[in-house]
Amino acid sequence: MELREIQKELIEKLGVVNEQDGMTPVEARILALLIISDEVELTFDSIREMLDISKSATSNALNILQRTKKIEYITKLGDGKRYFRCRIFTWQKDAENKLLGMGFVSQLLQEVLFVRTPKTTKFNSELKEVIDFLNFMQQELSLIFKRWQDQKA
Repeated sequence: MELREIQKELIEKLGVVNEQDGMTPVEARILALLIISDEVELTFDSIREMLDISKSATSNALNILQRTKKIEYITKLGDGKRYFRCRIFTWQKDAENKLLGMGFVSQLLQEVLFVRTPKTTKFNSELKEVIDFLNFMQQELSLIFKRWQDQKA
């Protein structure tokens, strides 16, 4: 399986972006490959061969990408191989979960603020600003998400 030059360049570009988001270079390239490849489901060996990476590096990266819910695997009847794919089809649910998580973090920080000593006024004030920002972001993103849904309907 040979990747075209333009796909290789895109994998590299998207890989760099993924690295800036905290992924290792191998994780970043595998995720980019699964997004860019003409085949939406790739086996362990095809990923390893296309990216020219070792078995252990491939295995480690795939495990991390699965744990962080960026990819998943499926099996096919009569075929013992695992086929890895990007979880791009779950982006809406993932976005909703991030919104819920933002609310949870805001509530937790509010509890922290409540028990903090009043002696650290500057820190407490900045913490309150973070809480206010998280609440604002959650509210605005919820509205944006709703407008997106309405627009699609």
